[in-house]
Amino acid sequence: MLTVLESLNSALHQAFTHNNNVYLLGEDVLDPYGGAFKVTRGLSTKFPDRVLTTPISEAGFVGVAAGMALRGLRPVVEIMFGDFISLIADQIINHIAKFRWIYNQQVTLPMVIRTPMGGRRGYGPTHSQTLEKLYLGIPGLRVVAPAAFSRVDGSGNPGQLLYQSILECEEPTLFIENKLQYLLRVQSQLDLKDFLITHDPASKGSIPPTYTLSIRGAPPATLTIAAYGYMAELAKQAVSRLAIEHEIFTELVVSTQLSPFMVEPFISSVSHTGTLLTVEEGTFTLGWGAEVLARVAEALSPHSVRYQRLAAKDVPIPASRPLEEEALPGVNDIIQSAIQIKS
Repeated sequence: MLTVLESLNSALHQAFTHNNNVYLLGEDVLDPYGGAFKVTRGLSTKFPDRVLTTPISEAGFVGVAAGMALRGLRPVVEIMFGDFISLIADQIINHIAKFRWIYNQQVTLPMVIRTPMGGRRGYGPTHSQTLEKLYLGIPGLRVVAPAAFSRVDGSGNPGQLLYQSILECEEPTLFIENKLQYLLRVQSQLDLKDFLITHDPASKGSIPPTYTLSIRGAPPATLTIAAYGYMAELAKQAVSRLAIEHEIFTELVVSTQLSPFMVEPFISSVSHTGTLLTVEEGTFTLGWGAEVLARVAEALSPHSVRYQRLAAKDVPIPASRPLEEEALPGVNDIIQSAIQIKS
């Protein structure tokens, strides 16, 4: 089994091999360093003319990439830490996401902005945040976050999501990669023997926007947990313990496309479980989970469903590891929230 990091690195190599219009821009992406988290390792050696190391000016090189995309190239930008996406807000919000409308659909911007998010590594308050919620709901911008799951045949994995975003999508894409997710093994149905993985039938032949995991052979689920990214892995661990230790049976709905928002898989699950717990690593207030909850409540009778949200505390991420663990939600927090909502 490939790790998420290996899957992403392989996808980049394949995209560069299959299309000469693919370029990479970012800080410290040249070999032998190969990027802060080694996702771009080997690219500059193999494709030296198409891997461009940049000055420390995120707004500058994202603007350059936007111009490249307007001229028919397919640039991939690496932002070294997700905390720095605040520096590219003007480029994304007022330019990249709007150019198709501004120019009456006569241009496209097939570009991908990759960036690692998340804490749990003791990097402190400016290198540990989960900030993608700042970019959710911006018209014209696609935001995706791979899960460490795939179909039985291995398709639908993180690398395939990246490859598709680079070569098959004409919309600008913000591609979120959690730091702790890099070393996870990409698991298919064959690997997850205790779980059943299902997909939205409408996604057949493409990258699934959601995955649904449930305990194989378990009684009908009475709780829906919604999560994405690395929190989906922690939620999966919680689902097993909830079944074994507390006889609470769960459907875990894992989102890979955060924006544009797709609510149907959540409605489908909650309509028969009657209970919804959203889980995310971003801060609690005005987060992704609040949108999931609001959309489900609008679609279903709010009096027939019980809801709860779990997220990071509304504080800067501490550098102290014990305090960081206190600020960020973990497996035990998911279990306790599930017990509370079911009591």
